[in-house]
Amino acid sequence: MPLSRETLARALAEDLVLDELPDSFNVLGERYSGKVRENFTSAGERLIIVSDRVSAFDCVLGTIPFKGQVLNQLAAYWFEITGDLFPNHLISIPDAQAVRAVECEPFMVEMVVRGYLTGSSSTSIWRAYERGDRSFCGHELANGMVRHQKLPANIVTPTTKAAKGEHDENRSKAQLVEDGVITLPLFEKLEQQCLSLFAHGQRLAAERGLILVDTKYELGRRPDGEIVLIDEIHTPDSSRYWYADGYDDAMAAGESPRALDKEYVRTWLVAQGFNGDGKPPALPDEVRIEAAARYIETYERMTGRAFEPDMDPPVQRLAAKLL
Repeated sequence: MPLSRETLARALAEDLVLDELPDSFNVLGERYSGKVRENFTSAGERLIIVSDRVSAFDCVLGTIPFKGQVLNQLAAYWFEITGDLFPNHLISIPDAQAVRAVECEPFMVEMVVRGYLTGSSSTSIWRAYERGDRSFCGHELANGMVRHQKLPANIVTPTTKAAKGEHDENRSKAQLVEDGVITLPLFEKLEQQCLSLFAHGQRLAAERGLILVDTKYELGRRPDGEIVLIDEIHTPDSSRYWYADGYDDAMAAGESPRALDKEYVRTWLVAQGFNGDGKPPALPDEVRIEAAARYIETYERMTGRAFEPDMDPPVQRLAAKLL
């Protein structure tokens, strides 16, 4: 049975959301705070606590109830079922909102895989196309395409991995090689691995009535030299999902397909006139609850499992398990 809106509202009313972690957690290791994740490194391992913070346009906007639990558990699910296609950093899941992983040296490039001409941010393929660009990250695009149209084939459009508070930048394969970020043979190997992983994800999503539209993969190198997936995989934060039924009708009507991902929050921000510059508007509770419902439905559709949130206060719960 889907989680009720009343339970989501209760989580907000009782402040059962994880935003900041107190300094007492610093005993877990060297700390790095990302936009969404709190990272602690010690003895060759990284403990990642997934907060309930939500970011869009590279800005932290506030919190969404149970978002961290959903992201962490959905990423764990995908890591488990795709490990034979692409190894990952996962060691264990000590809490619904935490993961213990092998400490890796991250690549300073994100592999963005796209299957559709869509997006709302300034770096999206649709915004570039709308501006008249017909070459995107080294890929040539035909004239006469429309928003949300399926691309002739899935493509990899890499971005630089920006520091917290800065913006990722689109790069072509040739630019990355020329800048010395990565060698051509390694890029092409990773490109094929990511395309295969994305196609596999699309097939599984289709079996569950969803379209996996695009995603980003973050990569790192383990101490043994093996390149693995890190961070998250195929979550509503890193990926775009549409309902499969209704896509054709939406396209015929010139409308946006029904979505189950963070694009809902981005669209709301754009409607308020925010595109990443200046101070973002505060998210109303109704937007936070609707976003949470969409995150949870993505988890339940993809895994076939009911989402059962841990309703204990998150800081106290994590402290009891991890400190």
